Amino acid sequence: MTVPAAGREWHLVSRPRGWPVPDDFALREVPVRRPADGEVLIRNLHLSVDPYMRGRMNDVKSYVAPFALDEPMDGAAVGEVVESAAAGFSPGDHVLHSFGWREYATAEAARVTPVSAELAPLTAYLGVLGMPGLTAYAGLVEVAELREGDVVFVSGAAGAVGGQAGQIARLMGASRVIGSAGSDEKVRLLTEEYGFDAAFNYRAGPVGEQLAAAAPDGIDVYFDNVGGDHLEAALDAFNVHGRAVICGMIAQYNATEPPAAPRNLMLTVGKRLRLQGMLVRDHQELQPRFVEEVSAWIRSGELTYRETVAEGIENTVDAFLGMLRGLNTGKMIVSLTG
Repeated sequence: MTVPAAGREWHLVSRPRGWPVPDDFALREVPVRRPADGEVLIRNLHLSVDPYMRGRMNDVKSYVAPFALDEPMDGAAVGEVVESAAAGFSPGDHVLHSFGWREYATAEAARVTPVSAELAPLTAYLGVLGMPGLTAYAGLVEVAELREGDVVFVSGAAGAVGGQAGQIARLMGASRVIGSAGSDEKVRLLTEEYGFDAAFNYRAGPVGEQLAAAAPDGIDVYFDNVGGDHLEAALDAFNVHGRAVICGMIAQYNATEPPAAPRNLMLTVGKRLRLQGMLVRDHQELQPRFVEEVSAWIRSGELTYRETVAEGIENTVDAFLGMLRGLNTGKMIVSLTG
């Protein structure tokens, strides 16, 4: 395969205040660097855009360093090795790595993981078998300590993490699984395809009222991808000793003022609730078990997944902004194969 002289990559050029806008980003052509000893050159085939990336656009101290201005952004990607100067990698190999938002990446072999297109579609390694899938699995298994018979509520349930969390809860013995989503079409997806027992459109009425109707006997586990009014509603609905997995708070990512909700945190005392934040990187030891169980459920048809695919690197920012606004169903992916 011919190594091109240059490739395109996305740079953050200004830090968003509130919602990001296209002018905060620039698509630039840069030279492609040939691999040095111990490195591989990768042509990216599929890029991931994820909610956590919004936080990295702010210059604040967090669990991961912010994106640098006028430098390439990064994120999960699947690609094909073009040239290798590292043992164990050959041209044509498919690999998973963290140098997304660009057409070509030169990376140390130690930071690259081989993947097989024969075992699963390559895009699956960015979603259902990737970081979002492991987040859902670890959140239920280790953080929530899901028990058979639990009633589970998942917010943002039509997204990459939420859709999988609800299905895994059902497969692990939850007695009832409830989801929230942002459209009637997504609500139908949750109940008709993903097997949720109930779901509601959070735009159709107060979240608290809709959750109370969907969970008349209360909830035991809340998988939180949204925060705000959803977390407040879950606190009201919790049974004694309920557990919340605080995975994300997409309702606040673009806010410029502190949120008003939840206003009922006092309920954590009387109900003896446990609210625990999670980062997927703390649960990497679960990866082998996760892949084994989830891939078996996919093969058997017990677990299904959706992807929303944008074509072309030039549409990466639009895909990212669309994901933040909930325009995706399942995992949002940018494909560079067209």
